[in-house]
Amino acid sequence: MDQSSVGRYPGAALPASHFMVGSSSFTDFLAAASPELLPGRRVSGVPAGVEPVGRHGTTIVAAIFRGGVLIAGDRRAVAGNLIAQRDMDKVFVVDDYSAVGIAGTAGVAVEMVRLFTVELQHYEKLEGVSLTLNGKANRLAGMVRNNLGGAMQGLAAVPLFVGYDVDAADPDRAGRIVSYDVVGGRYEETLGYHSVGSGSLFARSSLKKLHDPMMEVDAAVRVAMEALYDAADDDTATGGPDPVRQIYPAVVTVTAADGAVRMSDEQAGQVAELVVDARRRKPGG
Repeated sequence: MDQSSVGRYPGAALPASHFMVGSSSFTDFLAAASPELLPGRRVSGVPAGVEPVGRHGTTIVAAIFRGGVLIAGDRRAVAGNLIAQRDMDKVFVVDDYSAVGIAGTAGVAVEMVRLFTVELQHYEKLEGVSLTLNGKANRLAGMVRNNLGGAMQGLAAVPLFVGYDVDAADPDRAGRIVSYDVVGGRYEETLGYHSVGSGSLFARSSLKKLHDPMMEVDAAVRVAMEALYDAADDDTATGGPDPVRQIYPAVVTVTAADGAVRMSDEQAGQVAELVVDARRRKPGG
């Protein structure tokens, strides 16, 4: 039996679509082989005026520092006016030099990031090289665009993408931040910082005053924690540090030397406690 006949007969291990020549995109393959598995294809009709009930991720911040970039997020997920989860992960390492934070409908967003991670791995295995940073940002934009139908029904998922550009001329300025809108538009953030989610207005105002693109990584982590604290101070959907339950913001740093690395909960807790202690002395920041 030749490979072209695989899938045409009972008991065949794989369908014929698995042996067709296509692009190096796993998403394209999935769209041809099993389109119902794509996040944007699973959304069924929601009656007009009905707000879908689901967990929503809230505030994500990103900041460039000397030699890299970081992304951080609070841990709270809400469903309406209720706290649905106190320790949700909303920041993910997706490959050696990239990370993504999610805001919006949690189920759709997490599924999108998982597919994006597989997409990057699939491309690297087939091509033998990693996608460029622009290529990664464009692939993620396509996934956001594919969820437009869900977004129109209230199931919007908006990622924030950060990465270290290994091809950059200046290693000290190689960190990059890319934001998206619900229709898949991608925008490079040139200010060196950005925030998305329900508390983004307050977080961005904090970053605007504290951020310095040439600060070192430790200072950048502290600035991100300050921004998330300010967001939690004014936005009920954003969770602040929770020393009782030992729940602290998630932080991922991306540098040339170490790649994308998630800070341990113990390290994040130490920085968060410094912020809380400073706010006791000066509540206004």
